[in-house]
Amino acid sequence: MTTNHIENLRPMLESGLDALCIKLTKEQQDKIINYLIILSKWNSVYNLTAIRDPKEMMTHHVLDSLSAVPAFTEAQNVLDVGSGGGLPGMILAICYPDKKISMIDTVSKKTAFLNQAKAELGLNNVTVYSARVESLQVNQPFDVITSRAFSELNNFVNWSQHLLAEGGRFIAMKGVHPQGEMERLPEGWEVKEVRPLTVPGLDAERHLIFIQKTAA
Repeated sequence: MTTNHIENLRPMLESGLDALCIKLTKEQQDKIINYLIILSKWNSVYNLTAIRDPKEMMTHHVLDSLSAVPAFTEAQNVLDVGSGGGLPGMILAICYPDKKISMIDTVSKKTAFLNQAKAELGLNNVTVYSARVESLQVNQPFDVITSRAFSELNNFVNWSQHLLAEGGRFIAMKGVHPQGEMERLPEGWEVKEVRPLTVPGLDAERHLIFIQKTAA
């Protein structure tokens, strides 16, 4: 990524944050830019994302993830399932340095990238797991489990429900309204809210799906 690319990204990030009404310090903004630089560098070798253009990465990945950030205000311990290149996990970790953010992926080159980004960005609140989510065991369950275009909602819930704390919830990032997937949720789980998202510079449907256990 050239110096010009980097300088072009900053106004995109600043205007996107304004549109989303999200306040970040200059240090946090710098970390987001540096995250994109690291992602772009690794992507040229390891193919972490199909998107190559840094401006598209900013819109389709960073601003897309930032649009979901306000939904995690009350969370304390979050797991990002199928994190891939760290979306939304890395963005959440930068925006919320006081929260524990864990990321899990089965692909070792992706978790190697996540660990490298964690180290370079100094993200002490990040934990990276290289495993299948259905086999993961943790001492402290998560109050929020999230994913971004990971799998069908029923798989997402079935595979990771053993990691959710009592009273916790799933927050799934989806594109178009996933009516069919919502109807196929496992028994005992229900959609509490569907929240449309508007991503600055992206003309595409985005939704957050909030899922919790059905009340007894």
